[in-house]
Amino acid sequence: MTSEDNTSDEKARALAVRLDELETRLAFQDDLIHTLSEQVSRQELDIRELWEAKKQLNNQLKEVSSSNIRREEDETPPPHW
Repeated sequence: MTSEDNTSDEKARALAVRLDELETRLAFQDDLIHTLSEQVSRQELDIRELWEAKKQLNNQLKEVSSSNIRREEDETPPPHW
């Protein structure tokens, strides 16, 4: 083998190593993106549930506020005043 053959073999091996490293990194990144996407989807569902719970609590609070409970300004003062 000539020195040119050795050099081209070394370059080919170096490129193969770099390609393997890039493929490995890409696989990890794909997995990470998938994991993050699932996490975002779960959080979106949680946020929707929290908004619904907030709406229900607001409605319940409005119902309690509009019941027979008077505001302090509307109450007659106690007899000892």
